[in-house]
Amino acid sequence: MKIAVITDTDSSLSKEIAAHYGIRQVPITVHFGEEMFRTGIDIDDRLLFEKVDALNKLPTTSAPSPGAFIEAFQAAFKDGAEAIICICVSSKVSATYASAVTACEHFPDRTIKVVDSLTLSLGEGFIAIEAAQMVRAGASLDEVVVKAMAMSSQMHIYAVLATLKYLALSGRVGILVAGMADTLNIKPILTVQDGKLDLLERVRTRKKAIERMFDLAGTTMDGKKIEKVGIIHANALDGAKELQNQFCDRFAYPGEVMVAEFTAGLSVHAGAGLVGLVILAS
Repeated sequence: MKIAVITDTDSSLSKEIAAHYGIRQVPITVHFGEEMFRTGIDIDDRLLFEKVDALNKLPTTSAPSPGAFIEAFQAAFKDGAEAIICICVSSKVSATYASAVTACEHFPDRTIKVVDSLTLSLGEGFIAIEAAQMVRAGASLDEVVVKAMAMSSQMHIYAVLATLKYLALSGRVGILVAGMADTLNIKPILTVQDGKLDLLERVRTRKKAIERMFDLAGTTMDGKKIEKVGIIHANALDGAKELQNQFCDRFAYPGEVMVAEFTAGLSVHAGAGLVGLVILAS
């Protein structure tokens, strides 16, 4: 059976990586007033923060509409797919999953499985890549779905914010609080828990925050098999490469480490300068 793998751009997969694995992506949209930009097509993190800093105002984001998924599903079937597995960003942070489920109603006689990844960024991306690899290896649709759901609970994400400026612009924290935190050089550490991106700890200085993030990663990996590791960043490629080198040195990790842009649909909520770890540990 020919199975198509579809995801959304909150998976933090570059066009090149998605194309390599034959994964179709449905874009999250970013809105600056009346202007609309499609993540991965019209906007990346660099352009996003150029516009944010110029306007001193955050844009809004929106999940793909059911119509966008209908188009993606139609294109996959037109290209010969007999079934589709659609991996979506956590339903607890976006309406993307609900849109994909609604789109399935347009195809009552077709086989489409929509999976709520309950994660985001490369956590979701790694699941989509694994699905594509399994499909190429001849796995059945049910086998791919079971694996995708199992991976969700094995995904661990930690990230360090560079500033609270963008959270202040979003209204999630007060401007005064953000200013004091930045003055005191406080760097929040975020993680994904129960499908949501949550504040885990606040640490003084970026260096100490990254050290703490490594401590958390070490606890995560203790006694487990490390299957995948990724570095995510929001318009901070140099910081991501530095983090990649530090991680490999500290843990003597010999495997491939994927470095990926957080992507605009997510970066707008965290702010420029974010760097983080994504670890699949079973």
